[in-house]
Amino acid sequence: MTLNLHFSAGTPVLVTGATGFTGQALTRKLVGIGCRVRAIVRSSSNREGLKDLPIEWIEGDVFDPAVVERACVGVHYIFHVAAAYREAKISDETYTKVHIESTKLLAQAVVRREEFKRFVHVSTVGVHGHIDEPPANEEYRFNPGDIYQSTKAEAELWISRFSKETGLPIAIVRPAAIYGPGDRRLLKLFKMANKRLFPLFGKGQGLYHLIHVGDLTDIIITAALAPQALGEVYIAGNPEPSRLEDIAKLIAGEIGNKKLQFIRLPAWPLFLAADICEALCKPFKIEPPIYRRRVAFFTKDRAFDTSKLREGLGYQYSHTVEEGLRSTARWYRERGWV
Repeated sequence: MTLNLHFSAGTPVLVTGATGFTGQALTRKLVGIGCRVRAIVRSSSNREGLKDLPIEWIEGDVFDPAVVERACVGVHYIFHVAAAYREAKISDETYTKVHIESTKLLAQAVVRREEFKRFVHVSTVGVHGHIDEPPANEEYRFNPGDIYQSTKAEAELWISRFSKETGLPIAIVRPAAIYGPGDRRLLKLFKMANKRLFPLFGKGQGLYHLIHVGDLTDIIITAALAPQALGEVYIAGNPEPSRLEDIAKLIAGEIGNKKLQFIRLPAWPLFLAADICEALCKPFKIEPPIYRRRVAFFTKDRAFDTSKLREGLGYQYSHTVEEGLRSTARWYRERGWV
């Protein structure tokens, strides 16, 4: 994070999605640098990871107008991290509420308040969908491929228009694949690297763009404070993409798996099987054993040009891909997760 940027002591901030992986890391960092943190949290959310912090909890849904109005009183910054992650039991309506309706309510609650300084909207590189000619930058066309990506795209487009129409000070961050100690979403990749055979599907390079949660949270904070970030969009990813094969080799080496071998398979049978599984499981809200997004993980070349982050925002990374993956693999291994 740019070192000459800082919050005044006791700056009141609001975080949504504070109990998630990225949200917890961000909230802990904000408290650590002296912010007075308020967070919207569902009654069912697990707050164990933040129980030692002096957080003002506003209990309720992030798409409840009364909850949002109460949470926004007096805050100077909003960090909108909340997201509905892809699970079979989640309805399309839930994605709309969590991603789109919450964004509208939060923005409308603070737009006319003189004390408000910036709304940092956390989107996703998923709004771009498949990258036909990588690397893609912030101006690359939107082509979301599922309900998660579609609603995230709609929310981002809405707040961009709203900002231009009203003057709401915003910055948008589109994270690449987030990883780090404690993450469970990319944990499957680490587990696969601990087996003998690692499948590679299709004929692509298997390019994947990563961002360590430590860097991502610094980028989010920098986007809130840097004058040049006002009204801007940043793809938050490492300087260069990595090949899945190289990622797996690095993880395997760190956890001591010397038997790792790669097998390349055609992708179309997997996509067909995924489509059938999703069609059969979704009506019963059963998590499918295989689904299109997971197959796409191994077949799409998702590479991004992140130079704007470095050249325009002046961001300097704290974690290299190698160091980050190794330290995360050690963390998992020490806790018996892999």
